[in-house]
Amino acid sequence: MFSLFYGLYKYLFSKTEFHVLILGIDKAGKTTLLEKLKSVYSNLEGLPPDRIVPTVGLNIGRVEVLNTKLVFWDLGGQPGLRSIWEKYYEEAHAVVFVIDAACPSRFEDSKSALEKVLRHEDLQGAPLLILANKQDLSEAVTAEELARYLDLKKLDERVYMFEAVSAFDGTGIKEGAEWLVEVMERSKRTEMLRNRAENLKKKRNSEEVKVKFT
Repeated sequence: MFSLFYGLYKYLFSKTEFHVLILGIDKAGKTTLLEKLKSVYSNLEGLPPDRIVPTVGLNIGRVEVLNTKLVFWDLGGQPGLRSIWEKYYEEAHAVVFVIDAACPSRFEDSKSALEKVLRHEDLQGAPLLILANKQDLSEAVTAEELARYLDLKKLDERVYMFEAVSAFDGTGIKEGAEWLVEVMERSKRTEMLRNRAENLKKKRNSEEVKVKFT
């Protein structure tokens, strides 16, 4: 009986948890993506697209993919809100960058915002998933066309992938999420964050012992 409850405990509480940033300029479809992720993986209906309003601050969504817990942080993409993105970089295991593939006139703004994100030292080595969103629209460019425009060949030792998705109908959502889990599990970034957390825990325990015996 003990082994049964212990096995259940491990299943419920010992799953790996990753923190993933959802970034991109305004109107790229970030919050719609988060709602679709929740509906795909949580068997719960997310907000319908016509009820989703621009994010001011932070939306948090929790889903489970391939027996792994993912905590998504969806941050507002308006120019005045992008300065808060970096406050979340240090704890992030990976980045999802969403681009409206049906609006080429805003590709340059997206490229500039993405390059600034990738230059930040607090995101060093974080895997990157770039989503060419709104594939349900006929004018949307392909993931390959978007990749040629952004030209990310100069990335240093960063794992990244482009995926064509539709946050509206769910196209490509599972493929992108499952790729994220696979790369985060073997990422040097994950190892670094895990070691840092363990060191902080040891330091905190040591300080508690000192206080106890003072």
